[in-house]
Amino acid sequence: MPTVPNQPETPAAPPILARLRAETRPYHDALEAGAFNEALRAGAPTAAGTAHFLERMYGFLQPYETALRQHEADFGPAWQLPQRFRAPLILEDLGRAATDSGLPLCPDMPPLHTRPQLLGAMYVLEGSTLGGQVITRQLEKAGIPLRRYFAGYGERTGPMWKAFCHLLTEAATSDTADEIVASAALTFQCLAAWINKP
Repeated sequence: MPTVPNQPETPAAPPILARLRAETRPYHDALEAGAFNEALRAGAPTAAGTAHFLERMYGFLQPYETALRQHEADFGPAWQLPQRFRAPLILEDLGRAATDSGLPLCPDMPPLHTRPQLLGAMYVLEGSTLGGQVITRQLEKAGIPLRRYFAGYGERTGPMWKAFCHLLTEAATSDTADEIVASAALTFQCLAAWINKP
């Protein structure tokens, strides 16, 4: 499954997006090497494996989204942050109450204290909405009940991704680009370690 797919190179790609694709590719590939992805590629996903993957994703998304909410004022309405909070969808998919999920949270999150750090993490987690489309098709083939989380933003997934890339390109400066790219790389690494943990 391309959990967080790198987008195809285009000659007109803005510098920050080109850097993010190129410099995070090894970490993106490592994230894809997990058991859940292997099961999807083999056409053999299971309900238990899907639930386990969702539990792990919640454990990462919940602290990430908490940090993003704390900095919501630094972004503004154009970013549509309330629509981008997806951890509650996982709780719905798993039939768990929002007030008492009982799910473990990732203990080794990347730093999410500055706007550039959050932008790097957003690149990774917004990109995962595109991979979710692939997973949905695989689950459907395997007869596994579909989950809302994997649907991304539904028909708006593409436009939401494009809007994010546009905003990220505008937000990145020569002073912040290195921090954004470093944060994205570290987010991939931390997420892979957490998702693929035995």
